Amino acid sequence: MNNKAQGNGSADVVVIGGGIIGCAVAMRLAQAKAKVTVLERGEIGAEASSAAAGMLAPQGEMISPPAFSDLCLKSRDLYPGFVAEIEELSGEKVGYRTDGAVLVGISDAECHELEETYHVQTKRGLPLELLTGDEARRRVPGLAAEIRTALFVPGDHWLDNVRLMSALAKACTRLGVTLRPHSDVKKLNATDGKVESVTVGGNGGGTTVSASQFILAAGCWSRDLTASPAMEKSLQPCRGQILEFESPDELPHVVRAGHFYLVPRASHRVVAGTTAEYTGYDKAVTAEGMRSVIEGVSRIAPFIKNYRFTRAWAGLRPDTKDHLPVVGHGELKNLIFSTGHFRNGILLAPANAQVVSELTLTGKSTTPSELYSPLRLSR
Repeated sequence: MNNKAQGNGSADVVVIGGGIIGCAVAMRLAQAKAKVTVLERGEIGAEASSAAAGMLAPQGEMISPPAFSDLCLKSRDLYPGFVAEIEELSGEKVGYRTDGAVLVGISDAECHELEETYHVQTKRGLPLELLTGDEARRRVPGLAAEIRTALFVPGDHWLDNVRLMSALAKACTRLGVTLRPHSDVKKLNATDGKVESVTVGGNGGGTTVSASQFILAAGCWSRDLTASPAMEKSLQPCRGQILEFESPDELPHVVRAGHFYLVPRASHRVVAGTTAEYTGYDKAVTAEGMRSVIEGVSRIAPFIKNYRFTRAWAGLRPDTKDHLPVVGHGELKNLIFSTGHFRNGILLAPANAQVVSELTLTGKSTTPSELYSPLRLSR
């Protein structure tokens, strides 16, 4: 990697996007002694990274294809060390929990899906417990009487992603990463198949920042910078609405049924979600979205009706046509994509950071990443 970047602002590596994906990559590169600048259009970590529920659920999400499932499992297994590093560097705790999740089923279809998941995953050697409805209610008192089947997934963990993002930003700063919020990248300036610099608007006032390597990790805003019809067509924002409640008792586990879930947070708080809406860049919280979430979680956990509502918000997940991330080199030889992580951005942060930092520093990764190539979007 050339260490002699030039320009009005310069770095070895410029990361476009200051969410968990971009900042995790920046942390790894800084640990390798690279000079890294992160450019973020708003506040650091304020978009999907802070809007998520914080589940690390490679088994509960029932992810496919198998190679992607393996990557998600690998990233989950990297999390204890990833969290320990960030907490040590930042001096902040992130609320990492390993108590497991309870997946529940009421309808015939839901129960069949849980039983199928149990058989498929136990054949792979993954730990799961198949529960009756009564056994599920003993693990989480107050679950719906109609629940007939459940799975206890000890390997599905969770954390407070808002606290994680705060700690990660502080860790990056202490490693020498330059974090530039309110630096909206307007254009990639490329010549002869190579990015020379980026033009920064916003509070940057139209300045340029140059580097040897560039990483595009701007979530669903990544498509606006590529000038690629395939990327613009494939990468879409998917709105997810989440509600937060105060709970009189601590919820012992994550509880899930399909896309609806309850996730415990500290200080007797519980977050409930979610929706999956393709409404462009609109982050509004709607009456219909709130109704959908409340009905979805009340069906499996009727005690939520007695919880005190505190707030609601929405975030935009970057989704692709095949629901797989976009990671690797495209047509520009010094631009690496790191976007499109959809519902798994928090989960995939450690593994993605490993892959992208290796690609940046050495040109290849020890983890196969061909499945996620940006070039697949134009096929």
